[in-house]
Amino acid sequence: MTDTLNSRTADALQTAFGHAPDLWVQAPGRVNLIGEHTDYNDGFVLPCAIDYRTVIAVKARDDRRIRVVAADYGHATDTFDLDAPITPHPTLQWANYVRGTVKMLAEHLATLGLTLRGADLAVAGNVPQGAGLSSSASLEVAVGQAFKALLGLDAVSQTDLALIAQRAENRFVGVNCGIMDQLISARAEAGHALLIDCRSLGGQAVHLPDAVAVMIVHSRVKRGLVGSEYNTRRAQCEAAARHYGVAALRDVDGERLLRDRGDLDDVVFRRARHIVTENARTTAAAAALAAGDLVRLGELMAASHVSMRDDFEITHPAVDHLVDIAQQAVGHEGGARMTGGGFGGCIVVVLPDARIADVRAAIQAAYRSPDNESPTIWVSHAASGAGAAT
Repeated sequence: MTDTLNSRTADALQTAFGHAPDLWVQAPGRVNLIGEHTDYNDGFVLPCAIDYRTVIAVKARDDRRIRVVAADYGHATDTFDLDAPITPHPTLQWANYVRGTVKMLAEHLATLGLTLRGADLAVAGNVPQGAGLSSSASLEVAVGQAFKALLGLDAVSQTDLALIAQRAENRFVGVNCGIMDQLISARAEAGHALLIDCRSLGGQAVHLPDAVAVMIVHSRVKRGLVGSEYNTRRAQCEAAARHYGVAALRDVDGERLLRDRGDLDDVVFRRARHIVTENARTTAAAAALAAGDLVRLGELMAASHVSMRDDFEITHPAVDHLVDIAQQAVGHEGGARMTGGGFGGCIVVVLPDARIADVRAAIQAAYRSPDNESPTIWVSHAASGAGAAT
């Protein structure tokens, strides 16, 4: 898969700019196994990288010009200069992820007394777009990784790359995302999920049992309400944190949640209950995975989905039905739940490799979207984070 992307980017670089690459880098997309809406509450998440990725072919330049060709967008090109202000591109949205990352990387290097050099970049990827699998974070981290590899920027850690990519998305592209997507893309280990503490940015690699796959199923329900509802949920969580007198709901446990409830609005209380219990489920799920206990993992994933449905109210009837089909098909050999911001989108299924064909067939036979569309199914294994594309 990566070989194909390497070839595509090398061809694009040769066609657009007339030379072969010095090197290739890659950064993967991701799926979150458990821990939904906990990130902006300073809580815990448990994502893994998937083996769908962005690859960049890189050629050094001896000046301060950046040229980029996008193989996935009709070989469209963008050119900008490091000695001029880097501003958003007037028409090419994909170019803004590149420009924003370069701008934030240059600012970070300036604090270290370092400077960027020019480069020619050719970009291609196979991370599904519009599915909540972080194709944008994959692109941002890959751009940072390209310059890190080309210029030998050992002073820039993988966590630095993730923070630079997040700043690009927040401040340049204008999407107020958390840190999870960029951090798992930059730091993932093959065969492992990463338990991330969203307050400290510490991460604990959690080994997935051998011969266990991650299936991602798109419900084909478009996530139309997620923007406004995301802002509402975030405000409700902040209101609950003020009620309990804490910086974030991460600091409330189950006992205090009930003891100090007082006159807290019922809806706000249920939002808080999801966050408090989801944090506990996420750390328990990491322990279950590490122990190879797929039965326990499945129980936690099921409880997570119920909490998202009933307390946080971010699922959709079609997604609930899809989760039911997947859970029945997997049985006690894994688990399934909605993943992502909610109101449509994807579910994630953790299951043994030996069950992939049966579970896929069960989902394809029993599920159709409200518009009578068949689900889209991707199967992956926990992949490595950003680095050389070999």
